Amino acid sequence: MLRSHRLAPTVAAVVLTAAAFAAGGTAHAAAPAPHAPSTALDQTCSQAYLPLPDLACTPGATNPDVTQATIDDTICVPGYSTSIRPPSSYTTKLKIQQIAEYGYTDTDTSSYEEDHFIPLSLGGHPTDPRNLWPQPQYPTGPNGQTARDKDTVEYKLYKAVCNHQVDLVPAQQAIVTDWTTALSVLGLG
Repeated sequence: MLRSHRLAPTVAAVVLTAAAFAAGGTAHAAAPAPHAPSTALDQTCSQAYLPLPDLACTPGATNPDVTQATIDDTICVPGYSTSIRPPSSYTTKLKIQQIAEYGYTDTDTSSYEEDHFIPLSLGGHPTDPRNLWPQPQYPTGPNGQTARDKDTVEYKLYKAVCNHQVDLVPAQQAIVTDWTTALSVLGLG
């Protein structure tokens, strides 16, 4: 159940993201202030949405260098995602902090993929913490989806965008709305 103190940030994130997408742009945010270290007692993110992240904590953020006009020079170039992927020294530290924020009882970092909610292959911001979250490697949600299931969806969307079957912004929007239904919403299966 969504707690009332979390409703305003969630609604604001969805409204801002939808407004940016509707305007034909991308939703992106300025780099946030550094986070203070977290402990398990500092749980601020809900697991209730799994296999999706809590949008109040992980609303997604896009890379302003990636637009529909630049996809053939950015995301659709082989090796692009690898070239901008942040180092594991950054993502591991963030993963540890976010595991505590999500209140996971399993705190083994190998149980989670530090996932780009909007994937790099679809123009997701590489380092903004609002676009990264500790996605469980183990089955979650009503259909038991895993991080690998999301990776499959991301790859199919990437191929569709680079083959000009789907525009970038609708693909990003479908991921943010619900990656488990993104392919069907966009008519891709």
